Parts: sequence; C-alpha cells; structure tokens
Amino acid sequence: MSVIRKLTLPVSLLLLAYAFWLSSDFKQIAAGVAIFLFGIMALEDGFRRFSGGILERFLRHSTDRLWKALNFGIITTALMQSSSLVSVLVISFLSAGLIQLAAGIGIIFGANLGTTASVWLVAGFGLKVNLSAYAMPMLAFGVVMIFQKSPTWKGIGWVLAGVGFLFLGIHYMKEGFDTYSESIDLSAYAIPGFKGMLLYILLGIVATVIMQSSSASLALTVTALAAHQITYENALALSIGANMGTTITAILGSIGANIAGKRLAAAHLIFNLITGLIAIIFIKQFLIAVEWISDAMGIATDNYALRIAVFHTLFNLLGILLMLPFVNRLVRLLERLLRAPEIIIKKPKYLNDAALESPQAALEVVYKESERLYDLATRVIAHGIGWQKRDMLSSDDLDDLVENRQMPPSEDIDEAYETRIKHVYSAIVQFVIRARERITGTYGENLQIYSNAGRDLVTAIKDVKHLQKNLMRFIHSDNSVIRDAYNNLRKLVAMVIRKIQQARKMDDPTEAMLILDHALLQIEENTLGTAERIEPLIRNHSITAEMATSLMTDTEYTHNACRALISVAKALFTGRDSTTLQLDQNLELDKDEMTAILQKDTQET
Repeated sequence: MSVIRKLTLPVSLLLLAYAFWLSSDFKQIAAGVAIFLFGIMALEDGFRRFSGGILERFLRHSTDRLWKALNFGIITTALMQSSSLVSVLVISFLSAGLIQLAAGIGIIFGANLGTTASVWLVAGFGLKVNLSAYAMPMLAFGVVMIFQKSPTWKGIGWVLAGVGFLFLGIHYMKEGFDTYSESIDLSAYAIPGFKGMLLYILLGIVATVIMQSSSASLALTVTALAAHQITYENALALSIGANMGTTITAILGSIGANIAGKRLAAAHLIFNLITGLIAIIFIKQFLIAVEWISDAMGIATDNYALRIAVFHTLFNLLGILLMLPFVNRLVRLLERLLRAPEIIIKKPKYLNDAALESPQAALEVVYKESERLYDLATRVIAHGIGWQKRDMLSSDDLDDLVENRQMPPSEDIDEAYETRIKHVYSAIVQFVIRARERITGTYGENLQIYSNAGRDLVTAIKDVKHLQKNLMRFIHSDNSVIRDAYNNLRKLVAMVIRKIQQARKMDDPTEAMLILDHALLQIEENTLGTAERIEPLIRNHSITAEMATSLMTDTEYTHNACRALISVAKALFTGRDSTTLQLDQNLELDKDEMTAILQKDTQET
C-alpha cells in the first residue's frame, strides 16, 4: 500500500504532462480545474478562520432537531461549496460530543443536497455569463483583505478570493472545452447502454477521489456536456459517480476520529451508496421525472446542463426522503456494528520486583516509569486544552498555530486520567514505598524525589481539568477579547512544555536548570501582571465581571499547572546522579529570589 501511495504522485504528474503534450488545448481545461479546486481550498480556509466562533456556535444551536440539522447541512454546504469541509467539521464535533449521531447524519444528508448548488451555479449561470468579469474584482478585494491583520478580515478575504477563483475556474473550463471541441470530438467515444453507465459512474468516482471535490467533478461534467464533449447519458452517470465518490473524504476524515466519527462516516457511505443505487436502478423513471420538472420550470429541451442539475437535485432529494424515516434505526444499526473499543488502561512498563534487589536498578526503573508518566501526562494536558502534542513540541509559531490551525476536540480529562495516568502513578508510589523499606540514603531520597514528581504531574492535570471547563466555553465566544485571553493561557502552557523539552535535551544540567528557571520567571512575571491586564478590560466593558472572575481564577490554575510541570522537569531532566541533584538544589531559585529579580526588572524598565 505504501508503495502505491509513493507512486501515485509521480504517475499522476507524468500522465498530466503526457496529456499536455498530446493536446495544448487540454491545458486550459486542466488550468480551469486547478483554479476551481484552489477556489474551494480558499473558501475552506476562509470559513475555517471563522470556525472556533460563528460556525461552531451556529452548529450547536442548529442541530437539536433532525430537520434543523438537515437545513444546516444544506445551507452551509451551499455557502461553502464544500461538502468535504462540512463532513470533516461534523465528524470533529461529533467526536467531541457536541452533537449526537442522529444530528450528524441529518447534516450529512443535507450536505449531499447542498452540494447540488454548485451544479446549478455552473449550469444556470456560469455557462451563460462571463464569470471572469465578476471574478476579477472579487480577487482584487479578497487579496487586499487577506493582507490585513484582523482574522475576520482575513477570513472574508479568503472567502471572496475563493468565490473569485471558483468563477475563474468555471470560465476556463468552459473556454477550454469550447476550444477543445474544435479539434477533437470526445462524444464520438461515448459508450451507450448499461455498460457505459457503469464505466462513467466509475470515472465519476475516480475523478472525485482524485480531486477530493464532488463540486469540481460536477462542474467539469457540466462544462464538458455544454461543449458537447460527453453525452447526456454519460453526464448523468458521472454525476452519480461524483456523489458516491465524495464519501471518501468523510472516510479519510474519520480515520483519526473516535468511534462516533467512524459511525458518521459509515452513515455517509451508506446514504450515498443507497442513493446512487436508486438512481441507477430507476434511471428511466428519473429521466421521465426530470423531463416533467424541466418542462414545468421552462428549461429548454436541449438545455442538458440544467437538466443535469435537476437530476442531481432530484435523486439526492429522493434519497433524503427515503432515508429520513430510518435515521434512528440507522443509528442503532451503526452502534451495533461499530462498537466502541474496550478502554485500554495504561499500566506500568518498567517496574518489576526484580529491580528491588538493587538500589541502582530500583532507581533506574522508577526514573524510566516517571519519565514515561511525564510523557503520558503532557499528552493529556495538551489534548485537554485543544492542542495536538506534536504542535506543542514543534518549532512553529504559537500565534500562527492558534490562528490558522483547526482546534481539535478537547479530551475528557477525567477519563484520560483514569485510563492513562492513575494506574501508572499508583504503581510508582507503591513501588517507591516498598523500595524505601530496603533502600536508604541518597538512593532512597532520589526515589522519593521521583515519586513527588508524579504527584506534581497529577496536580498539573487537575489544574488543567479546572481550566478546561471555562476554556472550552470562552474559546468559542463572540467576544474576541476573552477568546484571545484564553488562547494566551493555552500558549503559556505550550511555551512551558516547549522549554521543558528544550531542557530535556541538554547534556549540561546547569544549562537545563537555567532554561527551566527562565520559564519559571516568565510565569511569575505573567502572574504579577494579571490584575493590571484584566482591570482595564472591565472598565472599558471589553469583558463582563463574570468573564473577568473566570479569567483570573483560570489564570491561577494555568500558572499552578505550569509551576508543577517545571517542578517535575527539575526532578527528572536536570541530571540524575546525587552530585547533580545537589547541584540542582543549589541552582534552583527560590520564590524570594525570583520576586527580587522581577522587581529589579520592573524598576529598570
């Protein structure tokens, strides 16, 4: 499988280059598809900049009824022109427990109907009007807004630019097929009958999987049909294939999700396969219905592009009407077929009775287990406040990560503590108690230091648990001031863990201790400035008194968690022999020394 993945890109590029060599006219069509896809990416990026705010709040308030969830899927997909983005967002919210599976299924159903908006746009507007004339001002205004500092203006800019690129892509696809038709008539290679339908359905699936966008493959189908490069029957099959192929994105998005996200991806696959099969089996009846509806709407007999839009809307709508009554049954079926995995409880990896026979061995296994406990705990802390641990440990700018990276679902800290931390920590404590019955002196003291480090890790986790409740509430607030304040708390924790990682890599314990003391100074400096930062915000009515109270309390929780983590790091990562431990105690700054340094810095500035 890995070999196939590695070969996919070079083979695709070679095939594309060969197609360019065969026909220079093909370049314009390919450029149109590329610009259209880039427009979808820009739209997704623009709407993601509003996620964490408008979109999430709207989602929470719009899915308490099945019909509301359905409407949400229709409207958001029609606006974003991306059922893929909607699917991935819904999976993330379902994984976080913010919505129920039935509501998620309703949104997915609606998204399938909402994606037909792109077909209507291309068929009803894009083929008759020079969309490039509208695209140019959108791109100009959009790019100007993208260069602004405000995240809101950036988001609007990306949305405007995305729509501009969509329009420009449609224009180039249309022009490319018009030019292409003068030299080659692809419709001469059309395959009639049921065999042709199956082949073009497969082509529609493949095209959608490659482009990761049913909107792009449908736009390509409609423009090719308008240029008479494919037949009406083949276009119908391509639209069915595009609808079925779009489930791949949801399946890929569910790979990192929990069992609820996987159930939603399965529901998406089931719905699209059923609607596709219904369209294939009853294709003749659908064509009769399309003709009747098209005549009633005044669509010309030879306007096959609009009739494709009618067909695509019709079979998706029928699929929704057929599946909606069975949503609850589908939920029960998925819960029965896709069962939640048994919770795996982390157990000690290094502790063993044989190590009790040697003081050095006992100290070594307790150290390794404590180091492992630190890694487990920082992962729980990271996920508890909406970070991926790899982002926290990366060199990427934290401001950029907060602004541009989609915030992952927060982890249930209570569950994570029970399954990953509690048993390992308890085992360390019990092992140290048993070991100290036999081991005294420096080895015994060091064993207790490592045991205390585990206690500090548990303290840090509990502080983050207290922080999490308000953090998850205010991080999605309409108030940008309180939202930024809580993001700063997230960044402070990330900064401390990065400093600890830096100290952890140091060979010289003196340098490691200085790095940790510098981090501790930053925390104390942040603590001293808390009241000065919050009081003006209340006076200016930037935040409410309730918000201020929560922020001050949560800032204290954050600082305590950071102090506890640094205490752990000093015990574990600043040297392990008795000489070094003594050196650590000599190097470590006490609270009075830190206060003196901070006051001196304040006077100098």
